[in-house]
Amino acid sequence: MLFTFDLLLGAVVFGLLIGCFYAAVSIGLSVAFGLLDVPHIAHPAFLVAGAYGTWLLAGFGWDPIVAGLVLSVPFFFLGVAMYRIYHVTFEKRGSDAGLRGLAFFFGIAFIIEIALILAVGVDQRLVEAPYIGQAIDLTDDLRVPMRLLVAFGCALLLTVALSLYLGKTFMGRAIKAVAQDQIALSLMGADPVKVKQWAFGIATAVTAVAGALLIIVGPVDPQLGRLYIGRTFCVVVLAGLGSMSGTVVAALILGVAENIVLTFFGASWAPAVAFGLLLIVLGVRPQGLFGR
Repeated sequence: MLFTFDLLLGAVVFGLLIGCFYAAVSIGLSVAFGLLDVPHIAHPAFLVAGAYGTWLLAGFGWDPIVAGLVLSVPFFFLGVAMYRIYHVTFEKRGSDAGLRGLAFFFGIAFIIEIALILAVGVDQRLVEAPYIGQAIDLTDDLRVPMRLLVAFGCALLLTVALSLYLGKTFMGRAIKAVAQDQIALSLMGADPVKVKQWAFGIATAVTAVAGALLIIVGPVDPQLGRLYIGRTFCVVVLAGLGSMSGTVVAALILGVAENIVLTFFGASWAPAVAFGLLLIVLGVRPQGLFGR
């Protein structure tokens, strides 16, 4: 494809919008994997489950964003229960919890995908809202869909809110502390297991909201989570484990890089960008841009 400035500008603008969306879908994994060291490979499956829950509520006339916020409550308690099972079954038993936990969460992801297929089929699902299908003109040659702008704004608010919670509240600081020194946290009067339960619940609740943004951005199907495994882990690793601000920067980098490749080299190459960046980061700077 012929290189032009307008094409490059469009790729960068769309990349920034999509990148902020990638931050929203990755920030829950940044808490679960980055701060808690839980190999939550089922994260994209919960993302898709949140999207389908949003689709169900939207069928009753709910706005997708409101539906995502409502779903975050049952998702929170689901996350608390799931971490409790993981802790008692694997983490409490010794040093091989990571490998066994990986198989545990892979099984959960598989069960969620099969359950969705049996429940709603393999067809793609969409939601309707006043801002879906509309677009605004940034320039004479650049139209931006409103759904991307809405997802961009919600993703930004979600990321900032979680960052403030982790940095300004006692429980947020405890969540950060549990990733650094559990013994010291215990001496401060906090139970590391309960802190981790609460943190995993928050990570899962955030995933419900991100799932609502996912179905706003485009149609979903039960197997869509597979496409986001590489993207979400790329963002978390590129950012550095546990860095919320780094998650935003890394997501923007991925979004812009992916859209430039998509624009100038074709859609077939775009999915390889996340895995390429992941391999480069692991080889050159394993701790990520801002991480521990």
